Amino acid sequence: MAIIIAECCQNHKGDLKILKDMIWAAAEAGADYAKVQSILADDLTFRERFEEGVVENGVRKAIKRPYQLEYERLKPMNLDDNAFRWFIEECKKARIKPLTTVFTRSRIPFLSSLDWQEIKVASYDCASFPMIRELKEHFRHLFISTGAVFDADVRATASILNGNSFTFLHCVTIYPTPLDDLNLARIDWLRQFTPSVGFSDHTSVARDGLKASIGALYFGADLVERHFTILPTEETKDGPISINPDQLKELVEFSKIPAEEIKDYINKHVPEYDKMVGVPNRAL
Repeated sequence: MAIIIAECCQNHKGDLKILKDMIWAAAEAGADYAKVQSILADDLTFRERFEEGVVENGVRKAIKRPYQLEYERLKPMNLDDNAFRWFIEECKKARIKPLTTVFTRSRIPFLSSLDWQEIKVASYDCASFPMIRELKEHFRHLFISTGAVFDADVRATASILNGNSFTFLHCVTIYPTPLDDLNLARIDWLRQFTPSVGFSDHTSVARDGLKASIGALYFGADLVERHFTILPTEETKDGPISINPDQLKELVEFSKIPAEEIKDYINKHVPEYDKMVGVPNRAL
């Protein structure tokens, strides 16, 4: 049975009442983890290339994410230290495991002092080797996304974590991700480094539903992470790639059934599956 992570991201809008309802909704749907992001607006750094983005020869090299706009977006959604303590306790009450993504080394001392033994690392930090080294000293298990790094970075991180417990997650850092850009075959490539390999789904819910997540389960993913919301899609930035409680419950049900039954569903309802598998080596 695969693990399911309900990624709350900033879909709580900084409102603990909304986050509480999300925790309990995720637990009721049967998810294994409820996850928030440990990202603070004051930790953002200004980088010129993100002000307008960078495109070279028709290929986007850097996304457009102006500093001031991102700061103003994130500031109201900050979760302070007490909110993290509360989050863990609320997850315990709901009988769902708490998890967070760490974005800076400065947050590690605080996060490692709390009552959890697992931590998530975002794609862009798979190659943050000093952070990886520090995290492995403080947490029993690391979940690490790999969508924004090169093969050599993945190998280096795996080498650093040799002898430690960790999961690599395949993902594509296109929001939303087209089905024919998924390259689920990457899951098998990552398995040479760890027996635990998952998939973080960034596809459009309105367009593709659960196709990518179900395809990943059929392909052998041990874990699926999916953005989760209880709000209308248009209310949050991540709303278009976030599933609702009913869809989360359906995903959990798929995580429990044998591959042969998923195969029948794939054959009937996912004609894009072969394109979704793609190849293990893809351009970054």
